[in-house]
Amino acid sequence: MKTFRHHIRVRYQETDQMGVVYHANYLNWFEIGRTEMIREMGMPYRTLEAKGLLLPVIEADLKFHQPARYDDSITILTRIAEFSHLRIRFESEVHRESELLVSGCTRHVWLNRDWKPVRIDKEAPDVYALIKEWS
Repeated sequence: MKTFRHHIRVRYQETDQMGVVYHANYLNWFEIGRTEMIREMGMPYRTLEAKGLLLPVIEADLKFHQPARYDDSITILTRIAEFSHLRIRFESEVHRESELLVSGCTRHVWLNRDWKPVRIDKEAPDVYALIKEWS
């Protein structure tokens, strides 16, 4: 299982009145990690959409360990934890150096433009092969 790393710096706008990162921003960071991983795999979302494929989030779980703060340099770790011909689950972690801040996962389903489930192995075997290689 390959793990993708993406580095960002916490911006002031991402913090709340308590001086820590507002909780919803971690989902944004999970998405950044996921989309950059998919880009690194050679199939950016734009390519998937051009093939008529959609990959909406159907479930998200987060566990908060420690808060991130303004100007922290953080690393988003993303990996494919499970996948089938219809669904995929990404696991994500946010770290400040070696300290785990947040962990969680997002679950997705493959759909066509009509929002109907599709078998990725039949609809886009090239995409299926890339995912299999990374998982």
